Amino acid sequence: MMNKLFKPFLVGTVLSAALTGGSAWAQETKPAPADPCGLKVEAPWVRATVPGQSGTGAFMRLTAQQACQLVAVQSPVAGVSQIHRMIMEEGVMKMREVEGGLPLPAGQTVELVPGGLHLMLMDLKQPVAAGASVAITLTVQNTQTSTRGQIAIDAPVRALDANAGGMQHGK
Repeated sequence: MMNKLFKPFLVGTVLSAALTGGSAWAQETKPAPADPCGLKVEAPWVRATVPGQSGTGAFMRLTAQQACQLVAVQSPVAGVSQIHRMIMEEGVMKMREVEGGLPLPAGQTVELVPGGLHLMLMDLKQPVAAGASVAITLTVQNTQTSTRGQIAIDAPVRALDANAGGMQHGK
């Protein structure tokens, strides 16, 4: 006896194959690669927050086997996630979003560190406590094929340190 849910699927699939002149079973689509760059992510971590803090940074080392760009970042703990760099402006160190993506040259390690390139997690939905971990999704694009993919990582949260203070965020 055929399952009531399976029968409409089977009839629809066979009908679709008959109308298109092909075999419904032979139609195979290949999903886009999860990682078109051969990206190696090392030592990811996120800086812990204090009560009321609305943003924090994420840091790691990225090495792509093929020339790529880090084009986006997302995390369920943040309303806004961006790729940032620290710059000196009128004698004050400030953060700015990296427009157009962060180049990841083939075979070269790009370090995301406090006081330099980093991921900024803003509009935090909850405090980020030391000892927890934060899910982060990196979206990369192969610069030769324009193929995009996503890499999901879990970054452990580290306690605040002396280097945590004094950064200003602005545009």
